[in-house]
Amino acid sequence: MTTSRLQARIAATLADPRWAAVLARDSAADGVFVYSVLTTGVYCRPTCPSRRPKPENVLFHANPAEAEAAGFRPCRRCAPDARSLATQHVLTITELCRHLETAEQLPTLAALAERAGISAHHLHRLFKEVTGLTPRAYAAAQRARRVRQELQASTTVTAAIYGAGYNSSGRFYDEAGRILGMTPSDLRAGGANVVIRFAIGECSLGSILVAQSARGVCAILLGDDPQALARDLQDRFPAAGLIGGDTAFEQLVARVVGLVEMPGRAHDLPLDIRGTAFQQRVWQALRDIPAGQTTSYGEIAQRIGSPGAVRAVAGACAANSLAVAIPCHRVVRLDGSLAGYRWGVERKRMLLAREAAGQPGAGSEPVAERCAIDLP
Repeated sequence: MTTSRLQARIAATLADPRWAAVLARDSAADGVFVYSVLTTGVYCRPTCPSRRPKPENVLFHANPAEAEAAGFRPCRRCAPDARSLATQHVLTITELCRHLETAEQLPTLAALAERAGISAHHLHRLFKEVTGLTPRAYAAAQRARRVRQELQASTTVTAAIYGAGYNSSGRFYDEAGRILGMTPSDLRAGGANVVIRFAIGECSLGSILVAQSARGVCAILLGDDPQALARDLQDRFPAAGLIGGDTAFEQLVARVVGLVEMPGRAHDLPLDIRGTAFQQRVWQALRDIPAGQTTSYGEIAQRIGSPGAVRAVAGACAANSLAVAIPCHRVVRLDGSLAGYRWGVERKRMLLAREAAGQPGAGSEPVAERCAIDLP
């Protein structure tokens, strides 16, 4: 191999984010990719305890099948072709989650531990590591989801609360405002007593809808079709009072548009952030990512103290309804490629490019242009 080719291979490996995961033996990368070593002919997990290879001898593969198709055999030490212990833990906790989602009454920690075949202490630690929540908190979040459904079907709010598995209405009412964003009675009525001001404008990324409740901005939605954005808002609150913004509200929209055009700048927008305890932890971690930088789902999971909850972190990012204000566009895959984005990968690419360059959108000014929308 010529010197120039050798240097090029070394540079390519060092520049690949997956190499950093190999050096750190990052458990969050286990199952995301494998790497092979040219001098030994084997492929390994990122967490393999064997001596790290030289970067010029390393190739990366998406999975064991790809590595074997390239002529490499599995490492006997880390067994990359076998189901990892982390994967087994995820499957165990996933089964318990399904059980909690359908249980009429909240099982005790001891009962869950017996079902999983591990100690209660170990289960509590694993459950929080994988989901970001304790078993009790996860069950409470599922009951809140179920109570939303029951509120639409039951004759009374009390019946809905007990039908969703709550033993006491007091505990639910303590958290109802944060979880539901309104009182249970108002939610049952489709948001009948809720007033939401909104306006739809245009920016360099297409159409943008900004909605504000009494608590603050509750939605920043991006898209190509203004009518679709309006329907999305209406579907969330079918009986809410949706009021077109006045001149003062359009000034707020202009501030939001300015944030889209210059996503790296700080903002003091009042936000009405609604979500589960886990989602809110993820969203706060997203807001802590400096402008112009990116991170991975695994790194976010590490930051919130739940290194095994990578899939749950991705789900929380997808549930974010406050584009740019909660910068889920700054989360990428472990290899640096762009993961899915609720409002389109191309918009994500543009936002990241603007932050990296520290420049606003080309030819754009932070002003809102009203769109005429007729709600049915």
